[in-house]
Amino acid sequence: MDKAQFIEMVSREQESLRRFLCVLCRGDAFRADDIAQEALLKAYLSFGKFEGRAKFSTWLFRIAYNCFYDNMTAGKKTEGEPLGPQQEKIAGEEGPSVRGFEYQELYQAIGDLPEKEQAVILLFYMEEKSIKEIEAITGMPSGTVRSHLSRAREHLRLFLKNRGNI
Repeated sequence: MDKAQFIEMVSREQESLRRFLCVLCRGDAFRADDIAQEALLKAYLSFGKFEGRAKFSTWLFRIAYNCFYDNMTAGKKTEGEPLGPQQEKIAGEEGPSVRGFEYQELYQAIGDLPEKEQAVILLFYMEEKSIKEIEAITGMPSGTVRSHLSRAREHLRLFLKNRGNI
């Protein structure tokens, strides 16, 4: 595969990748963009190794998830704070690429989930990835993915119930 193919494939996944990282970074669009840039660079440098056994999007999201996780374990953890005025402005300017931000309470609840539950719920619902794709992206066995998904749903249900939204 050549450079033009890589660019074409990335352009199809760029918005959803950024949205995924932006939510994982709790609305910090600058940080999400830094991680996305790192992930895209790593993907480009290893594009020759892409065998096509998985979807390109799964492969790319796996690289991005690993970059996010590496960023977290390197002492650059997100603080779990709500969106600040600058992040809200940036999120609002992005239009459909961060469509989840219009549901601020739900976004807050997702932000309060443990990191693995957060990643699984975002991949399943926002990015419409299958359990098998989530397994490939996160490196978790399918049973663990299902368990995290179930716990995340329960946490969100309780959060929304306590807020009087269900």
